[in-house]
Amino acid sequence: MRLVDKVAIVTGGDSGIGRSIVLAMAQEGAAVMVDYFGDDAPAHALVEQIESFGGKAASFSADISKPDEVDALVAQTIKHFGGIDILVNNAGMEHKAPFLEMPFETYSKVIDVNLTGTWLCSQRAAKQMVKQKRGGRIINISSVHEDLTMPTNAPYCASKGAIRMLMRTIAVELAPYGITVNDVCPGAVDTPMDAALKQDQKKYAALVSEIPLRRMAKPEEIAELCVFLASESAAYITASSYVIDGGMMQKSGSL
Repeated sequence: MRLVDKVAIVTGGDSGIGRSIVLAMAQEGAAVMVDYFGDDAPAHALVEQIESFGGKAASFSADISKPDEVDALVAQTIKHFGGIDILVNNAGMEHKAPFLEMPFETYSKVIDVNLTGTWLCSQRAAKQMVKQKRGGRIINISSVHEDLTMPTNAPYCASKGAIRMLMRTIAVELAPYGITVNDVCPGAVDTPMDAALKQDQKKYAALVSEIPLRRMAKPEEIAELCVFLASESAAYITASSYVIDGGMMQKSGSL
């Protein structure tokens, strides 16, 4: 197992891509704190599932856009598991509307969760990693929309582009402490959020036609890349964005 004796926090870890990352890291030996916001049932069920196969996990509700709640998330992780070795900034949101009609409140909320949340969690976790003096891993679940435009989704694209530069900058600052920082940039991923899209055959066919591999990614494939970046095999990898999109960006000419 690749993550034995490691402690991970996965924000938004109770569903979708986050849930797959939590399971994959727990199966590789990590103790995982599952951050969630809202209904506690999915997070509690996930913790029970991990404990059923002998893994270690706990859950905690935190709005990552709020400094006090991020502090509490980190404090609870340290209390439960004794430290932090891996942070996966997975929690995020989007709201589509034409740029000319986008309410400021909506724009602000997307930026607060996606960008400010990533900043707050990374800073607080990195402080703990520096204190521990054993290095660490910060992995951001970004998006192909770090580079690829998406009309009607300007706040989301802006947040992901900003996360790329945040990642690259803090990776340089944190390198002397043995802390690596990288982005994982999925394209279309088959999660419950896309159930309605898959039911619309016309829209689904249009999406798949833009992906050279002719399918959406499985959440487990995103999780496997995260496990690799969290492992010792990736100790010399930092300040990089890893696109995992079935070739979509190459077809669009964005890379």
